[in-house]
Amino acid sequence: MTNPTRRTVAGSLAALGLAFSSRSPAMAADAAPDLILHNGRITTLDRANPEPQAVAVTAGRFSAVGEARDILPAAGANTRVIDLGGRRMIPGLIDNHLHVIRGGLNFNMELRWDGVRSLADAMDMLRKQVAITPPPQWVRIVGGFTEHQFAEKRLPTLDEINAVAPDTPVFILHLYDRALLNGAALRAVGYDKDTPNPPGGEIQRAPDGTPAGLLLAKPNAGILYATLAKGPKLPLDYQINSTRHFLRDLNRLGVTGAIDAGGGFQNYPEDYNVVEKLAADGELTVRIAYNLFTQKPKQERDDFLRWTRDAKYQQGDDYFRLNGAGEMLVFSAADFEDFREPRPEMPPEMEPELEEVVRILVQNRWPWRLHATYDETISRALDVFEKVDREMPIGGLHWIFDHAETVSDRSLERIARLGGGVAVQHRMAYQGEYFVERYGLEAAARTPPVARMLEMGVKVSAGTDATRVASYNPWVTLYWMVTGKTLGGLRITPGQNTLDRDTALRMLTENVTWFSNEEGKKGRIAVGQLADLAVLDRDYFSVRENEIQDITAVLTAVGGRIVHGAGDFARLAPPMPPAMPDWSPVRTFGGYQDRRAAAPAKDGFARAMARCCDAACGVHGHDHARAWSASTPAGNDRGFWGALGCSCWAF
Repeated sequence: MTNPTRRTVAGSLAALGLAFSSRSPAMAADAAPDLILHNGRITTLDRANPEPQAVAVTAGRFSAVGEARDILPAAGANTRVIDLGGRRMIPGLIDNHLHVIRGGLNFNMELRWDGVRSLADAMDMLRKQVAITPPPQWVRIVGGFTEHQFAEKRLPTLDEINAVAPDTPVFILHLYDRALLNGAALRAVGYDKDTPNPPGGEIQRAPDGTPAGLLLAKPNAGILYATLAKGPKLPLDYQINSTRHFLRDLNRLGVTGAIDAGGGFQNYPEDYNVVEKLAADGELTVRIAYNLFTQKPKQERDDFLRWTRDAKYQQGDDYFRLNGAGEMLVFSAADFEDFREPRPEMPPEMEPELEEVVRILVQNRWPWRLHATYDETISRALDVFEKVDREMPIGGLHWIFDHAETVSDRSLERIARLGGGVAVQHRMAYQGEYFVERYGLEAAARTPPVARMLEMGVKVSAGTDATRVASYNPWVTLYWMVTGKTLGGLRITPGQNTLDRDTALRMLTENVTWFSNEEGKKGRIAVGQLADLAVLDRDYFSVRENEIQDITAVLTAVGGRIVHGAGDFARLAPPMPPAMPDWSPVRTFGGYQDRRAAAPAKDGFARAMARCCDAACGVHGHDHARAWSASTPAGNDRGFWGALGCSCWAF
């Protein structure tokens, strides 16, 4: 793996130095690289140099991308040389819409059902966490999953939750449509017969008026957020630890960058202090471009006047920088995406309130992003943008619509003409079944119309909208774009509307850079670009479609600095402090759950065979283990593996 010897600088270094000086004049021409990676299947996404043999990194940027015979001799005494062992290497993934700041503050308190494929396993996790959670703390399962990913195709009942947790408060958020609270949680938040329903929300009640434990968005998710906000918070040092663990789990999935879209109950600047400290201390392992999200209705104008006065667009550096306004610009323009409910009609004050804020942003040359699920909302917002554009051109501002599930071709034409973009996320992978129930399979076929956007030349990229409405796993996004399927297995996007794997990968790498105004700086493996990369545990380009969602990184680097390692590369990654507090679910369960880890295995032999087969045969090992466990009598295992023709069965 890592070459134990260090070569002196050979004559070819002069040519390498020319590459350095042409991209970074301040760099010494005779500097040896800090890092060289070779002997892998390298995907650069640079069409002029798509599959090199090796790359070199100097001072945080790719300094050479080409033939191994030219790059390896440039290693110096302090150059780390890593043999990739034939694994696939790609540019680091960039999420175009991730609530990473808010997610980090709370990560260590959350039990994640992301990736869990049976309700029985999920409830077993809940039972174990309840047993170690001290009062007055809660057990929180805060989004990132859908009931359709479970084999049982349902959520737990309130009786089941109360049986597991009679005394410990439990809060379970499902997408943006509902939250389940056990009796202890209802007592903790103080909901009783006299608690009124908030606007846009419903507290379901027993016949006597007592809250039953089910909160519904109708369709406003405010009741869900406001209830969750009543729970205990972590102290500052724990929040720092929590954010580091969240970033490391993102690194484990190959994520090296994200645009933070703000979020409810994420106030600026106080809730940004943790990530700002990590950035100042050099401990950020995901590059974050953040947007400012207004928090209170009817105060949006004042927020943006203050922020554009006190903050400067793009202030910060390549690790932490201001990216503009949104995704909430004005509350009157927010159309919540609860597909279990009818489409909300935006109020008449939407246009004047939105225009007031957009004018402030254009005057200060700030980009913005606007949460908009439905074409009806998008069309009305475009009326405002076109009106402002006639007086103050908005072209070149890199403004965008977020989500845009039902955007029409007509609206896409208008967006392109005004120089805007569309940031899509994999929300339909989690909510597709509900959309089909309400609007039909034909309408779902282009929801959102990603392939059509690309065909029309609209600026478009992809992300997750994690951590509450969907999971932060970008490989689920790639799975959804390539297969057109939900996590429940329903194909909602026909083949002509899906993407090939190369195009899908670009949606989470180079395409995102336009949305943060960083084109040419990152997103590809090319000389001069930031050295953000991921080495994968299996080959994205050859693995079966269903396995795309299971990919993880065995090595992740940000600016050439290794921030995650697994397997043969584990010792290269810096150690992490234990998750705080000591009862944190992260200590027991981690973050995103590998669905293979929960696959049934009848004995140690099957598990060992799964590991062996994974290494030798690529994608087949765990599938073989599941099939064997379900169908093969004990003692007949070797015959089963041999019959499958598995090349590693005879260990």
